[in-house]
Amino acid sequence: MFKLESRAAPSGAMALASPLIALALTVAVGVLLFVLLGKDPLLGLRMFFVEPVKSGYAWSEIAVKAVPLILIALGLALCFRANVWNIGAEGQYILGAVFAGGIAMQATPDSPRAIVLVILVAGMVGGMGWAAITALLRDRFNASEILVSLMLVYVAEMLLSYLVYGPWKDPAGFNFPQTVSFAKPTQVPRLFGGLRVNVGVIVALVAVVGMTIFLFRLFRGLQAQVGGLAPLAARYGGFSSRASLWTALLASGALAGLAGALEAAGPLGQLTPYVPVGYGFAAIIVAFVGRLHPVGIVFSAVLMSMFYIGGELAQSRMQLPKSITGVFQGLLLFSLLASDTLIHYRLRWVAARRTAGASA
Repeated sequence: MFKLESRAAPSGAMALASPLIALALTVAVGVLLFVLLGKDPLLGLRMFFVEPVKSGYAWSEIAVKAVPLILIALGLALCFRANVWNIGAEGQYILGAVFAGGIAMQATPDSPRAIVLVILVAGMVGGMGWAAITALLRDRFNASEILVSLMLVYVAEMLLSYLVYGPWKDPAGFNFPQTVSFAKPTQVPRLFGGLRVNVGVIVALVAVVGMTIFLFRLFRGLQAQVGGLAPLAARYGGFSSRASLWTALLASGALAGLAGALEAAGPLGQLTPYVPVGYGFAAIIVAFVGRLHPVGIVFSAVLMSMFYIGGELAQSRMQLPKSITGVFQGLLLFSLLASDTLIHYRLRWVAARRTAGASA
């Protein structure tokens, strides 16, 4: 029989191998799932791991989906390193889209292209403002940031629905719940003609570099992490745990709001009730699969984007339910949690002892 035995020190090799083991387990369980559903497992794996990367257009679509995941996951990585459990990035993403959309709706075909910068800043302000509610309640009343941030997601969704069904509804939209299409000057510039990928990719990569520098090269980043993980040590060192809380949540909210603004003024081009697509929740998985490291987040965001696109392809070509994307995301997360056990524990074979009755 196998027995879990505590390691003397965490295994660095397993810390690196765990995401790969989790991916392998996800693939194995996915194959079994396709078989149980009566689908060709090889075709199913092709939908998720080959079709999304087989052409330049496919890679551009991965980039479109990876940008919001990277931005949101970067903010969540800072929060989790600071021991601040921000589960409401989806709501901050929505408010970023709402604030950005409110500015974009004021633009006209004659507006200067610089209005894009105003739109993106408005999105960051919206996300920060929504995250500030969580920070304030945690700071002043010691409310659980997990519950507060999560409940604010549903408030954000209802606020968006109120706007697109009510005062912001396009009067010429045939009664569909949507705003007017944003004027051309408000559109985030695309990098290549004929492809949807835009300068959000550059923004995301700059954010990756900036977060890497902040976490590992700046004293302020050290303060944010120590203030959350070891409040007593932070107090002894003169760090402020309150500053850590506010820094983590405001930065996370700003990045999530920026992601919402890039989506609203980019691929969407208007606001609808379908702005929230789960990026804020999927980014939690992206952050942990990426080991809360900015560079790792890039690779895990690409993988998660493949799951999104693969799920869409499996739905249209294999008649699988839309929920197949969430199934693969959940499989990856639980496989990672299981694999991470081997960082602190090792499996050891222990010979089973025969009882006296059995020997007789």
